[in-house]
Amino acid sequence: MQQRLAILDDYQDVAHGFADWSALEKNGVSTSVFREPFQSEDALAAALTGFQIVVAMRERTPFPRSVLEQLPGLKLLVTTGMANAAIDVAAAEDLGITVCGTPGSLTAAPELTWALLLALARNLPAEENSLRAGTWQTSVGMELSGKTLGVVGLGKIGRRIAAYGQAFGMEVLAWSQNLTGEAAADAGVQKVSKADLFRNSDVATLHLRLSPRSEGIVGEPELRLLGPEGLLVNASRGPLVEQDALVRALNEGWIRGAALDVFDAEPITPAHPLLSTPNTVLSPHLGYVTQESYGQFYGGAFEDVRAWLAGSPVRVITG
Repeated sequence: MQQRLAILDDYQDVAHGFADWSALEKNGVSTSVFREPFQSEDALAAALTGFQIVVAMRERTPFPRSVLEQLPGLKLLVTTGMANAAIDVAAAEDLGITVCGTPGSLTAAPELTWALLLALARNLPAEENSLRAGTWQTSVGMELSGKTLGVVGLGKIGRRIAAYGQAFGMEVLAWSQNLTGEAAADAGVQKVSKADLFRNSDVATLHLRLSPRSEGIVGEPELRLLGPEGLLVNASRGPLVEQDALVRALNEGWIRGAALDVFDAEPITPAHPLLSTPNTVLSPHLGYVTQESYGQFYGGAFEDVRAWLAGSPVRVITG
């Protein structure tokens, strides 16, 4: 029986460069690629009617129960990575939809985070723009050596960031809701309270999964504690930070600046308030956008589809 596979949100038109999707044709699978984001749940459901297999790139397209219930033909939903807060996995199980994940890079996001941090500390985007406009040296940057780095979330990525900070001669503090003193000591960092982390850090960087418990975990109190010389880096998830508070913090000088790779809604609109705030370094969610990462994501998704077609799903994600 002919089956249809949809690859979603291939913004850069690269999916076919990282896996040979045409090889699935001998299994009776035809592939369609959707490059643009969907503007509503109804538009998404209408576009995917008739598809049995969907490959979703990270959390670009949400799949709540309300969408899944409109897709009675959907049997396999593949997400890149092994966790996706935008998919209602329990609803998928209820509806008989198998959800599978893929391997992912452990270095892409930390490297991008550190690039953003360095660019913010030394005002690189602003200096490049002024140089191209004919101006020479318009700001004074900040060195990292001897400063304090606060890592919010000491998981796989957070531990790498802590190590980067140590390599740059920084003292490293860490906090998360479940962090133990033993885990902090094992990473060579000091466990502190959330308030003390923001109060005592020169740079605070976020590395938490988005969940109801972590949403808005950084708001006005934390930003004011970070202070007028403090830097905030978020390459994790936009909703970890209360957007309105961050916009005010930047416009009113509560903090020195922010480097952001993630936003509340993506892609952001041209009128997004963060695009006009001062002292920012912004990138369009590039944390996982590398050749190596895409190779694992799309290659893993291809493996997931082939394994499911063979009746032996791999990397199944359960609720």
